[in-house]
Amino acid sequence: MKIGNREIGSNNPTYIIAEMSANHAGSLDHAKEIVYAAKEAGADCIKLQTYTADTITMNCNNKYFHIDNGTWEGENLYHLYEKAYTPWEWQAELKSLADKIGIDMFSTPFDKTAVDFLEEIGMSFYKIASFELVDIPLIEYVASKNKPIIMSTGMGTVEEISDAVSTIKKYHNDLILLKCSSAYPAITDQMNLSTMVDMKNKFGVDVGLSDHSMGSLGAVIAVAMGASVIEKHFCLSRGIKNPDSSFSMEPQEFADMVRDIRACELAKGKVSYGPAPQEMSNTNFRKSIFVSKDIKAGEMFTEENIRVVRPAYGMAPKYYKDVLGKVASRDLEFGTPLKEDMVK
Repeated sequence: MKIGNREIGSNNPTYIIAEMSANHAGSLDHAKEIVYAAKEAGADCIKLQTYTADTITMNCNNKYFHIDNGTWEGENLYHLYEKAYTPWEWQAELKSLADKIGIDMFSTPFDKTAVDFLEEIGMSFYKIASFELVDIPLIEYVASKNKPIIMSTGMGTVEEISDAVSTIKKYHNDLILLKCSSAYPAITDQMNLSTMVDMKNKFGVDVGLSDHSMGSLGAVIAVAMGASVIEKHFCLSRGIKNPDSSFSMEPQEFADMVRDIRACELAKGKVSYGPAPQEMSNTNFRKSIFVSKDIKAGEMFTEENIRVVRPAYGMAPKYYKDVLGKVASRDLEFGTPLKEDMVK
């Protein structure tokens, strides 16, 4: 996948997304501060969500529209989204700010009107949320814009993910799939990050993690396992209460995660055999063949007068048996590293 001049995928640095979601808490000033803070914390991208309560659900108060457990227990869907949405009139201004300070911005649309709006303000790539993985008409409409797509797969069965991927591939869009645990917060021991690797093999695309767990352990492990993209909810402070604050990262936590991810990438490195530069000075402490008793010229080499020991200034240990039974070409003192020209 290519976003602007940035290549995203295998053999490239991890693309790190800060998800603003509802963390602006209804304040445009907070939203702008989040953009600045995400850039400062090392994010490559800031993500918005583009919906209204009316475009994502219905204003209905019967039992089907009530949340009975979890972070938002007791909420009505319509009223929750009224509090959580990012006003559309902010989004062009926020995108201009992101462009100005040099951080990418994209958004998750939740219906066709949101896609049309994002097209109008020049959004260059899209996110499909986990809960919309099964909204094939929406996915097809997004794919028809022929722009890169990052798609979360939380709760998705193989068949559901396959349907969504097939829909996108009809339009030949660049695609990255994100493993996601759609719980808020997610429990680390139920994240099943091995599924991310399997998705890469099964669907033939690069993969990453949309991480709702607390802390950065899941994200760093995902990078070690081959994630090309990491997405985490980002807030100025969990003390600024909003529907997403309880499971979002504060700026210093996010910066620490970015540092750990970059360190993980360095540790992963590339396929390399033989001594690394940092090991070169220690190669001398490997083993080699040394004279362990004084030996006269013409005397036979035996297990009593030569040994394989550290350090590594003599012949390699693999020649030890070849040398036994041969004779010395000259007098050799105890502690001499045995060389080929010393063996007759």
